[in-house]
Amino acid sequence: MNAFLVSTGIVALSEIGDKTQLLALLLAARFRKPAPIILGILIATIANHSIAGALGTWITAVLGPVLLRWATGLSFIGMGLWTLIPDKLDHDATHDPTQKERFGVLGATIIAFFLAEMGDKTQFATIALAARFNTFLPVVAGTTLGMMLADVPAVLLGGRVAQRMPTRLVHAIAAMLFIALGLLALVGPAAPF
Repeated sequence: MNAFLVSTGIVALSEIGDKTQLLALLLAARFRKPAPIILGILIATIANHSIAGALGTWITAVLGPVLLRWATGLSFIGMGLWTLIPDKLDHDATHDPTQKERFGVLGATIIAFFLAEMGDKTQFATIALAARFNTFLPVVAGTTLGMMLADVPAVLLGGRVAQRMPTRLVHAIAAMLFIALGLLALVGPAAPF
């Protein structure tokens, strides 16, 4: 339960203002069909975070406890610092006017979201969380729920919510949580989380 709750909270906070949340806003504005966009985000996130969670649990089996402690601790600290860097959408797949016609709203959302999430901080967070907690399902379920908590309001309410969200404050809180988790991981295997 702890792995699920920590994963949900960390990803929900770090997703605020992230490029995938910006992509959710763009998809909502372009297609104006929230149901297939939300379903597409869910499918893409489950697929992407399942791969990341499997990698994280595999890393746990390969690395010894001391090396794992240092790798996860430093990874969390690195993600905390990365969270402080403002995110922007590098490549918006929704600019292709034929994409909606080729794949439909659902397919376009799945493809765009899966690709945008590759190499993103929430994907790395899923790897690190799965390695730290040495559990797959609670971490993937938690990180997926965290993504949905941040992205569904962006799809449903659009720019109204995004404009009122104190993004810098939320990023600072997420960064502090990542860094705190990193420091706790470095303390040793008996860390309280």
